[in-house]
Amino acid sequence: MAPGPGGESGWFCFGFRWAGGAEGGPEPLSAEGGGPVRRVRPSWSFAALVAAGGPGRVRLQGAVCAALPPDCLDALPSETHVLLLREAALEAWPVAPGSDALLDGRPAWRRELRAAEAAAIELPLVPGGYVAPRPPFFTALPAALPARRLLLGLEHALLLAADGTLFSWGGGRHGQLGHGDLESRREPRAVEALQGLAVAAAAAGGWHSAAVSDAGDLYLWGWNEAGQLGLPSKKASEAAAAEEAGSAPGNRPLYGAGLDVGAADGPGGDEAPFVSVQPFPALLDLPEEAEVRRVSCGSRHTAAVTGAGHVYTWGWGREIWPVGAPGCGHI
Repeated sequence: MAPGPGGESGWFCFGFRWAGGAEGGPEPLSAEGGGPVRRVRPSWSFAALVAAGGPGRVRLQGAVCAALPPDCLDALPSETHVLLLREAALEAWPVAPGSDALLDGRPAWRRELRAAEAAAIELPLVPGGYVAPRPPFFTALPAALPARRLLLGLEHALLLAADGTLFSWGGGRHGQLGHGDLESRREPRAVEALQGLAVAAAAAGGWHSAAVSDAGDLYLWGWNEAGQLGLPSKKASEAAAAEEAGSAPGNRPLYGAGLDVGAADGPGGDEAPFVSVQPFPALLDLPEEAEVRRVSCGSRHTAAVTGAGHVYTWGWGREIWPVGAPGCGHI
């Protein structure tokens, strides 16, 4: 969310468009049928938009396009299911991008809610655990783990506790758990490298993670295939070189753990190593020593909002780009 031309707040979208269309700069985002957008929950090819107030305020836009029932309060989408928070129940329904069939038959999963319980739910956290828009849909959490927020990646999860401690668990093959290895974890474990810091915000991407401290410092870890950690990336370097030369980049995927030593010239002509996987949190300095307030992770890109209201994005694209920062261009 960012200020519009008249100073009002609003959502802007940019990048890949389902079923064609230009991939241009930021454009105002509005829900079909009008009304200001209060929350956006994206999947790969479509998103759930929650408008402010009134019945029918939740709808899906993109490859799956539909107004959800009037008793729907929120939704979590994925490419196979959409999880609905309704006034009396939580439900998971199968979806098929490009199909108009939605909410036909019975849900794949359903859990009844007590009266007025739905109004206090902040997805994906629910009483006793959390939900996700893919099987098994509900996972219990230890009662002794007071959660402030829970973030879902494609194969892992992050939990921000009430005291500012960050926990991670799930798939770890790309270092996205931040425990210094590539092992998976079935139970929540504190990210040791961040202990002693009060974490104010966090995000879980496809295979990478991010955390923001109370002081505005930004830490990232996990997969860096497209430079989504802000660290030297072989694929991003090849793409930039090919663009400068006016040719297509080599199609050489980057996998594996640790450092991928390549031909990135550092200061003074020294070769700087490419980083494919960063298995523990690394501090990232933004231009002008900007303090970060919020962070979000996509599949292979990252966005951060600074205290000055500037939005920086990097990763699956070209270079770090400050969106909405007057007078700024490529860094």
